[in-house]
Amino acid sequence: MPWIVGFSGGKDSTVVAHLVFEHLLSLPRSERKRTVHIVANDTLVESPLVIGHIKAVLDEMRRAASAFGLPVVVATTAPDVDQTFWVNLIGRGYPSPNRSFRWCTDRMKIQPTSQYIKQEANSSGSVILLLGVRRTESAARAASASRYDNGERLNRHNDLPNCLVFRPILELTTEDVWEFLGREAPPWGGTHSRLIKLYRDAGGGECPVVTAKADTPSCGTSSSRFGCWTCTVVDKDRSLSGFVEAGFEEFTPLLDFRDWLVSIRNDPERRLARRRDGRFTITQAGVHIPGPFTRATRSEILARLLALQEKVGHELISGSEVERIRSLWAEDALSEANRATTIQ
Repeated sequence: MPWIVGFSGGKDSTVVAHLVFEHLLSLPRSERKRTVHIVANDTLVESPLVIGHIKAVLDEMRRAASAFGLPVVVATTAPDVDQTFWVNLIGRGYPSPNRSFRWCTDRMKIQPTSQYIKQEANSSGSVILLLGVRRTESAARAASASRYDNGERLNRHNDLPNCLVFRPILELTTEDVWEFLGREAPPWGGTHSRLIKLYRDAGGGECPVVTAKADTPSCGTSSSRFGCWTCTVVDKDRSLSGFVEAGFEEFTPLLDFRDWLVSIRNDPERRLARRRDGRFTITQAGVHIPGPFTRATRSEILARLLALQEKVGHELISGSEVERIRSLWAEDALSEANRATTIQ
């Protein structure tokens, strides 16, 4: 039964990965029979500094696993091109996510990682998922942890069949975690100082690994979390703001762009009256729920994003995403033409 370590790159998942590496190194080679997957998720709109840190650590883990002959597979999941943030926002016109319409987490985080876990469970019969969940992290995480409190070390995942959940650091405090990271050098080499500096600069925490919809409140809260630089669920992106204040002024345009996405979300002039399926939605209270962004607004968002990408020198949207966006626009134009013909 393989292990799958959910790795977000933050302090808690780093401690879990550290402990797993140390455990494998403590075993004789003949007893290292269980494959361990260390799986990160890239939403493709991660904060540039954070995703840079995650990729660097994953590379270090790969090299160490190869050098020590450890049965470790390091992998990164990502949303399908049809379900990325930009394809949904610009291609389909979905309004920027907020707390009542958080369409991003499931498509960009849960589905890619869940698919990886399901594939391994189908191949091996069952898997054990190791998560860096701590009861004292927050009230939301405590509530999430309590759903698995049945007195057993291994608990069945609520949504993933043949997946057992193990939470090795559940009872650790934040102080315990930082003391461990400050005292122990990572078994894959180097130190944890880069991670510590990342937290110090941002003044925040990571968006945790999410494998169930019931855990989505942990992604996009009012706290300062490392996550998507495009996140419009939070009132203010404190972590990216923290990076800017710490001297990374080159990310200021990203903050400005994110704030602009928030500002245009509920502008009635930028939203269609009907939803994508043609329905005109009125709530029981008589409030009209507008549809997606207009074609003109979507075109403007894409143009601004491409200009921003050239300005900051980082890839913010891939060529395959732009291609899919344009194909969706063509499909929408055809549907509108067919609908107009039917009405006539």
